[in-house]
Amino acid sequence: MKTVIATTLATLLLAAAAPASARDDAHMLPLKDVIELGKAEGKLDGSVAFYLEGQKTPKVLQKMSSDVSNKKTNSAGKDIDRACQWAALSALIAFQQKAKQIGANAVIDMVSYYKKNTKASPTDYECHDGAFVTGVTLKGSYAKVAE
Repeated sequence: MKTVIATTLATLLLAAAAPASARDDAHMLPLKDVIELGKAEGKLDGSVAFYLEGQKTPKVLQKMSSDVSNKKTNSAGKDIDRACQWAALSALIAFQQKAKQIGANAVIDMVSYYKKNTKASPTDYECHDGAFVTGVTLKGSYAKVAE
């Protein structure tokens, strides 16, 4: 009996100590939907344009510093698309604020940069959805572009 209890206890302790694999689903979604949402809600004012790498941009007059915006949102009970849009919009808002501070009117060559892994698309950004947290990491360069 003691051996059965000891074996059961040892098994339970090992199971508790084993790392749990957290859900981390990647989704590619259109950035234009996030930009439209941001403008409709008044969170993006249109003073800063956003261009993904590979997307046609106006003539770049001056390229400035690069930056990374890593934003997360609570995804419990939220639709995946909405949670991804919210996290991406938060990243764009941060880019817009910094661009205005340094005199840029665009963020160019934007790529997804989740866990420092670059994923480029001329139309889509990468969003990672977990059981409780959804995150978007974008990397781009501030610039002045012709209007």
